[in-house]
Amino acid sequence: MRHIVKETPSKDEFLAWQRIAGVDKKKFVNTNGKKYKEMGLKDTIDTMSDADLFELISGDGMLVKRPILVGDDFVLIGFKLKEWEERF
Repeated sequence: MRHIVKETPSKDEFLAWQRIAGVDKKKFVNTNGKKYKEMGLKDTIDTMSDADLFELISGDGMLVKRPILVGDDFVLIGFKLKEWEERF
């Protein structure tokens, strides 16, 4: 287990997880967080490439939506009880 804020995943890890999950890049971003708001990412996130966004959030774990659970063939992002119940 890894503490995302202290040991933030790399850009390449995010890109791999995105492929497995099949989700938009924004799913990995803590859009309710203070840093997100301070940086004005709401206004720029849509124009950023996936790689650029993942490079940015890999530099600051507070920008990452948590928790993230990664398996061989799945990635759960954030805690949504129904998704977690269906998986387990």
